[in-house]
Amino acid sequence: MKGIIFALLGGACITLQGVANSRISQDIGTWQAATVTQLTGFLMALLILLIVRDGKHGGIKQVKPLYLAGGAFGAIVIFSEVTAIGQIGVTFTIGTLLIAQLGLTFLTDINGWFGVAKQKMKLPQFIGIALMVAGVVILKL
Repeated sequence: MKGIIFALLGGACITLQGVANSRISQDIGTWQAATVTQLTGFLMALLILLIVRDGKHGGIKQVKPLYLAGGAFGAIVIFSEVTAIGQIGVTFTIGTLLIAQLGLTFLTDINGWFGVAKQKMKLPQFIGIALMVAGVVILKL
């Protein structure tokens, strides 16, 4: 149950972040908005880290360099989302973003990429993805 609550919170924050970034980018530019977002995200994460004080601080040397690029992916996410919201609107952008996210996670699961345990996908999972794609297409119509 806790995982579902965090997933819902994350999903809501993705939408709020996209809308806020879109508004910021109208005033100062898209890459400037991405910079502000990454900076405020860093400061929030640092504050939470200082309060919670969990994790292994010395373990960063053991992390593969590819995984350390996660923040760089975040900058691309912000730029892409802001640009898309300006062109196709919030609902279609978030729907399409979720389908792209689900598609890549599906491939990650079935192939065991990034050290994730391989998952076997069955007909219900394929139907679920098809229904999500159909839902986004219907939203656009």
